[in-house]
Amino acid sequence: MRNTISGFSKFSKSEKIEWLLNTYFSDKDSARTLVQRYWNTDEKLQKLHDEFIENTITNYYLPLGVAPNFLINDTFYTIPMAIEESSVVAAASKASKFWLNRGGFKAEVLSTEKIGQVHFIYKGDFEKLQSFFAHVKPKLISETASITKNMERRGGGILDIELRDKTSDLPNYYQLHATFETLDAMGANFINSCLEQFASTFKNEAQSFENFTTEEKNISIVMSILSNYVPQCLVRAEVSCKVEDLKSKDIPNPEEFAQKFKQAVQIAEVETYRAVTHNKGIMNGIDAVVLATGNDFRAVEAGVHAYASKDGKYSSLTHCSVENGIFKFWIEIPLALGTVGGLTSLHPLVKFSLEMLQKPTAKDLMKIVAVAGLAQNFAALKSLTTTGIQEGHMKMHLMNILNQFEATETEKVKLIEHFKKNVVTHSAVVEAIERIRK
Repeated sequence: MRNTISGFSKFSKSEKIEWLLNTYFSDKDSARTLVQRYWNTDEKLQKLHDEFIENTITNYYLPLGVAPNFLINDTFYTIPMAIEESSVVAAASKASKFWLNRGGFKAEVLSTEKIGQVHFIYKGDFEKLQSFFAHVKPKLISETASITKNMERRGGGILDIELRDKTSDLPNYYQLHATFETLDAMGANFINSCLEQFASTFKNEAQSFENFTTEEKNISIVMSILSNYVPQCLVRAEVSCKVEDLKSKDIPNPEEFAQKFKQAVQIAEVETYRAVTHNKGIMNGIDAVVLATGNDFRAVEAGVHAYASKDGKYSSLTHCSVENGIFKFWIEIPLALGTVGGLTSLHPLVKFSLEMLQKPTAKDLMKIVAVAGLAQNFAALKSLTTTGIQEGHMKMHLMNILNQFEATETEKVKLIEHFKKNVVTHSAVVEAIERIRK
C-alpha cells in the first residue's frame, strides 16, 4: 500500500491525526484516544507546545525528577533532571549526599569560546587569497554590526576570524574560522547569522579584488555553519578528600576502594569498549540536566564525544588520582549552554527548572551540568567496584517491570516487599507475579 501524501504540513492538526489513523492503525478509536489523552487541557499551553516543531499531533512526556543536596562551590543546589532511565536520579542523589560532608563539588569554567566556519572552494594562488583576506577582514566584521550590536553591548561578540588552508585534506578547500563569545545565550542563531554575512561579504568583495584573476574571483561558498565542537568552551568539576574519609557503610576499606576505583577509571582511559559505556553513564547525568533546562542535548553529546577522541583515541572523560593520601576525581568537558533565548524563555518547565537552579548564568549552568555528569559517573563506578551495578539498577527497574505486567497496587506491595530480600531479574519478577496470581 502506498502511504505517501502531498501537502501534509498544510493539514489541520485533526486532519493529520485522522490521516495517520486511517493509514496505519487497525483500532482507530484507541489510537485517537491515546493521542488526545496526552494533550494539555490548557489550550494556550497546548498551542505553545504545538508551535515548538512542525506537524505536531500530541505531546511526548518524560519524567522530570530532582536530585537534592548538591553542594557546588559552597552553594546548595537541587538539580532538575528530565530522563526516562531508572536509577539515574537516584544515583545522582546518592553521589550528592556522599560528597556533602566531604567538601562537596568544586567547579570552574576554563574558557567560553564558541566556533563557526564558512567553508569555501578557491582555485587560485594562496598568497593572493591571504592578501585578500587581510584586506577584507575589517569589512567582514564591520558589515555584521547590525547583528552584533546587542551582543557587544552585553560584552560579547566576534572574537576573531582566521583564514585556514585545508587543501591538504581536500583540494581547493579553505575556511573562514571564526570564534565568538555569546555570554548567557547558547548563540547558535547569532553565530549562524554572522557567518552568513561573512560569506556574503567575502564573496562579493572578491569580485572587485584587483589582484585576483577572473577564475580566482569566482569563490564558491559551500556552507556557513556553527560548530558543535567547542574545545575552547571548557568546564572542570572535581571532588577530593583524604582516602581515609571515603570510609562509609559500603566502603569498609577506603584504601582498597580508592585503588580499585582509580583502576576502573584507568581502564576507561585505555579501553575504548569500556570508555563508550563509561562516558554514556556520564551523559545520563549531563543530558538529563541539559534537557530539563531547555538546551540542545544532541549538540552537547556530539561535542563531548568528539572531545573524548581529541587525542586520537576515544577515552574516558573523567580521571582519578590517589596521591599523598588524597583521592581526587575530576572531569573536564566542553559545554555550549544558554540560559536565555530558545526554549529557556518559552517552555514553562524550563523556566521552572532554571528558577530552581537560582536563575544561573550560562557559566553557572556549565558548572552544574559538569557536576551532574561527574556525580553520575562516581555513583556508577562506586557501584561497579563494590556491590555491582545490577543490584541497585534492577531494584529501581522493578516498578517498570510491574507496570509492564499491569500489576495491581496490592500485587506491587507484596512484590516490592519480596524483592527487598531477593535479586531482581526480569524472569524472577515474572515468576513472582505468576505465583501470586495463581
